[in-house]
Amino acid sequence: MGPPTDSVGSSDTQPTSSDVVVIGGGIIGLSTALFLAREGLSVVVCEKGQFAGEQSSRNWGWVRRMGRDPRELPLVVEAMRLWDQMEMLVGRDVGFRRTGILYLCETDADVAHHRGWIARAGAHALDTRIISGPELAALLPGATRPFHAALYTASDGRAEPQKAAPAIAAAAARDGAVLLADCAVRGVETSGGAISGVVTERGRIATKRVVIAGGIWSSQLCRTLGLRLPQLGIRSSVLRTAPVDDGPEGAAWGPRFAYRKRLDGGYTIAVGSRSLHDVVPDSFRFLGDFVPILKREWRHMRLGFGAPLVAGLRQSLRGAEGAAMAFEQTRTLDPQPRQRQLAAAYAALQDVFPVFKTVPVVQQWAGMIDATPDAVPVISTVPTHPGLVIATGFSGHGFGIGPAAGRLAADLVTGATPIVDPRAFRYERFIDGTRPQPTTGV
Repeated sequence: MGPPTDSVGSSDTQPTSSDVVVIGGGIIGLSTALFLAREGLSVVVCEKGQFAGEQSSRNWGWVRRMGRDPRELPLVVEAMRLWDQMEMLVGRDVGFRRTGILYLCETDADVAHHRGWIARAGAHALDTRIISGPELAALLPGATRPFHAALYTASDGRAEPQKAAPAIAAAAARDGAVLLADCAVRGVETSGGAISGVVTERGRIATKRVVIAGGIWSSQLCRTLGLRLPQLGIRSSVLRTAPVDDGPEGAAWGPRFAYRKRLDGGYTIAVGSRSLHDVVPDSFRFLGDFVPILKREWRHMRLGFGAPLVAGLRQSLRGAEGAAMAFEQTRTLDPQPRQRQLAAAYAALQDVFPVFKTVPVVQQWAGMIDATPDAVPVISTVPTHPGLVIATGFSGHGFGIGPAAGRLAADLVTGATPIVDPRAFRYERFIDGTRPQPTTGV
């Protein structure tokens, strides 16, 4: 079961037509809808389950520039500006605070790795720097052991995933967007190759513009249009604690744990360096695309063989009809958290910060990260399908970058001057050989 998320209202009536239909009610789709509605366009957001029910409410809640792929940095800078304005933009406090983020270093090799990111980031590194000694110790109050050094960005911050996307949804609705929960899309129609409509379980919506922002479901939806979008899921497990007195502020990443202070005084805790990929039919379909990143990350990756693979095989046997019905059969993807892994992470955190030793765990959950082969999202038009924009594959970066990603997607829909140069996020990079190797900074 996912974390408790602020409620979002849903319309009882599906329009028969709309200027734009957004498929997916996470932070990317909702941000896109907000900016489109503010441009005066009629917008419908179709969500197969509840708004922000999947990864948009299940992530760590980090809002960071530090460690990003250099291709993402211009968009991240714009995202940080929007987070600064978020309370004014949506009319609610979503918990955004610039409390700083640390990447803890245990060796000189760790420090050298992070210095490499600072060099690659160039002017976008802004206030990011290596710190150590008393300065680092002051940011880790109560720690029982010193750390060798840390990469530190004071201007990075945190926000509340269970509040942010719902607040953006409410703002979009106030500006005229129609929000449809429990409304799965069965297919996107084209006429002469161009977008002409969307068919939902409630009927047809005539439209000439569609944004696919379905997170982990986007690749499957693209396949119904004959588009190959290499994307796989990474299961990320998280726990939250009861409120803690005198704990560290902000957020930090280390090889054995990661933490982020919450607005309610508790902490979101996760494992810093282990990921799980549940093998599904797409794992074989896109194996060649993901080989480079698998070679680099294999020490930190685990493979799961179980129910998701069986379900995927059964769906494949049902063909196109099975693919369309899958959106209705799984309203909310709710993977099981890896409890043993979380227990180890919390124990490691308690070893460093004894203040946590008497603090109970309130809840554990897992979410599914939509990852691309180069760990950079697709935010792009598709020349073969006029009227289509894809915004997906955020590879664990979607929450922090989400408001600006939505703004960029909206710009691509309207043809306005894009908030940043969108070429780094082209869909075609996966089919024309222009995809660079992943260069993540963690």
